[in-house]
Amino acid sequence: MQVQIHTDNHIEGTEAMGKWVTTSVKDALARFAGQITRVEVHFSDENAGKKTSPENKHCMLEVRMEGLQPLAVNHHAANLNQALDGASEKLIHLIESTIGRKTKG
Repeated sequence: MQVQIHTDNHIEGTEAMGKWVTTSVKDALARFAGQITRVEVHFSDENAGKKTSPENKHCMLEVRMEGLQPLAVNHHAANLNQALDGASEKLIHLIESTIGRKTKG
């Protein structure tokens, strides 16, 4: 499973961040690893550093799985950790329901 990380110009994409995100995504999606070819992680700061609101960090996860159209989810949170965790949970549920529909259909 390949993990690609993209950040807007208000979030610094460091090497440490890359390792953290890659590990977190691979751990969260481990049971689907054989079916996933790529995961794209997009982080952004919705307020662009101007004023802070409780949930101004945004994470969008897009997963590409063999034999399926790309799946994507979004999550807003107070920080990047919470945004990634929330998006990962949503993505797990989406993959489960999509695979379930595919096997039934």
